[in-house]
Amino acid sequence: MKEILDAQGRQWQETFVRNPDMFGALPSDPARIAAEMFEREGKTLILELGGGQGRDTIFFARNGFHVKVLDYSESAVGAITDKAHNLGLSGYITARQHDVRVALPFKDESMDGCYSHMLYCMALTTSELEFLSREVRRVLRPKGLHIYTVRHTKDPHFGKGIHRGEDMYEVGGFVVHFFSREKVERLAEGFEILSVDEFEEGELPRKLFRVTLRKK
Repeated sequence: MKEILDAQGRQWQETFVRNPDMFGALPSDPARIAAEMFEREGKTLILELGGGQGRDTIFFARNGFHVKVLDYSESAVGAITDKAHNLGLSGYITARQHDVRVALPFKDESMDGCYSHMLYCMALTTSELEFLSREVRRVLRPKGLHIYTVRHTKDPHFGKGIHRGEDMYEVGGFVVHFFSREKVERLAEGFEILSVDEFEEGELPRKLFRVTLRKK
């Protein structure tokens, strides 16, 4: 099982190389909502997990946020760095390759907020997600915001394809970890849950939660 989940990194790396604008250039709706909340609360230094090809990263930087973005894919990190340079945003964006299954490369209480769009529903086990959530809490400053999105168990793909353990299913070569509300609550230890909002995205459409947490 570990080999199957580990192989997802190569899958995403190859996909990004083949399709450098897989998700388009426009920012996601969750990024727009997160930016409004970060700005309202004066959060300026943001950690983005799983930046992909940088559509949300660029959006945050264009709106004056300083973004430390991590991604497992070297090609994704290269694409974000190149886009930041070409757009004159290098002073706002620092991108690096990192596996979120190991400790985040930042000091305690060094970030104002953390954002991720569907990183939590990648091929990560519940125990790995618990570790990641503890790491996010560690690097956030007091009252820091943690906003993430995940596909949930009412999604049309839940229960389809190849079962890869827990609530993970492989469809079209990609493993997705689907969330219940109970899992959201389980991963919120040390945080106050501000909201769990349902929304849809894409043509399927994918059904997601947008989870907004505050460090206690």
